[in-house]
Amino acid sequence: MPIKIPSNLPAYDVLTREGVMVMDEDQAARQDIRPLRIALLNLMPKKIQTENQFARLIGATPLQIDLSLIRMTEHRTRNTAAEHMKSFYRPFSEVLKSGEKFDGLIITGAPIEHLPFPDVTYWDELRSVFDWTQTHVHSTFGVCWGGMAMINHFHGVKKHMLDAKAFGCFRHVNKDPASPYLRGFSDDCVIPVSRWTEMRADEIDAAPGLHTLLASDEVGPCLVQDDAHNALYIFNHLEYDSGTLKQEYDRDVAAGTTINVPCNYYPDDDPSQPPQNRWRSHAHLLYGNWVNEIYQSTPFDLHHPNG
Repeated sequence: MPIKIPSNLPAYDVLTREGVMVMDEDQAARQDIRPLRIALLNLMPKKIQTENQFARLIGATPLQIDLSLIRMTEHRTRNTAAEHMKSFYRPFSEVLKSGEKFDGLIITGAPIEHLPFPDVTYWDELRSVFDWTQTHVHSTFGVCWGGMAMINHFHGVKKHMLDAKAFGCFRHVNKDPASPYLRGFSDDCVIPVSRWTEMRADEIDAAPGLHTLLASDEVGPCLVQDDAHNALYIFNHLEYDSGTLKQEYDRDVAAGTTINVPCNYYPDDDPSQPPQNRWRSHAHLLYGNWVNEIYQSTPFDLHHPNG
């Protein structure tokens, strides 16, 4: 089954060309089923690129997905056209006022790792989003900074600045092969990493109710399950396109920023060569497993998303 998105959203044409099944409102209305309602709280500056990445993954399952795009109420982006934001995004304040509920919510990362959480301009509203998920969302997926912020809010786990950016493709160990979220995963897998901060294993292990599913000896915990809050936190970027790390590297080189070549990404670590994507299959597995777990456990009546 396809993902339902507006036919004039850029992701519609991108995913259609890639063979991902998409449908518009008229097509969806002719199907007598309840689609899964999944929202994307997009905190990234390049909104369209991020929409494409997540829509590609959640739209590849056999289920019909109704995707909603949400933004922070007062925060404005300079990297995405105002018309795009007006046409496709709703502020969280509007969603909150509506009282509507969702089967799933993805909270993206944001390029503000250097800031203490309370210094983020929309921190108070984001904390209200986290609390709202407990009554209005069946399952929440916090990604990179979004996951770090959420695990800090609910468990007080801190993020720590790194001496150098963790940047490249790192091998991660499957720590719980029996987990339904890791169904089909290899014993280890390669995952893109791009961050200046880390979450520490001992602090996560000390927090009651947290269970680490994927971790790396080099860059630490990656995927953490939080049953008490119906949440997953991933600190790395399985959703990245093949060229995303290259775009980040080229941007920093052009700006004269000190940056290492992303490790284990280019053949022989040679940035003149085309990068290799060795995480795509596990990205589809993880998000497909998440969508499947939502489908298996969410109530038909979304008035009780966690009941």
